[in-house]
Amino acid sequence: MTDGYRAVAKNISISAQKVRLVVDLVRGKPVLEALDTLKFVPNASAKPIYKVVRSAMINAEENFGVSRNNLMVDTIFADESRTLRRGRAGARGRYKPWLRRSSHITVVLKERDR
Repeated sequence: MTDGYRAVAKNISISAQKVRLVVDLVRGKPVLEALDTLKFVPNASAKPIYKVVRSAMINAEENFGVSRNNLMVDTIFADESRTLRRGRAGARGRYKPWLRRSSHITVVLKERDR
């Protein structure tokens, strides 16, 4: 058994704060149940999270020959990525910043204890 089977998605254009709301729903669940949950979550961040979890599952199957039925989401987290700094003129000569935040999503899967 290895350290875990991981996948990372970088520079997702959704803030890490919004991604963490959905990430907390799938932490500790079996992979197939987590993917089913993510299909029906209405948040925009559910789609990139679904892709990363699925990618980690397929990595484990193809590279290590692990059955998808034995995998669980061990660790999943969202870190802050680059922030694009934009802005426009505000009232009375002021500057109003727009911060376009983005995030990195990391998933580590482990085999279920039998």
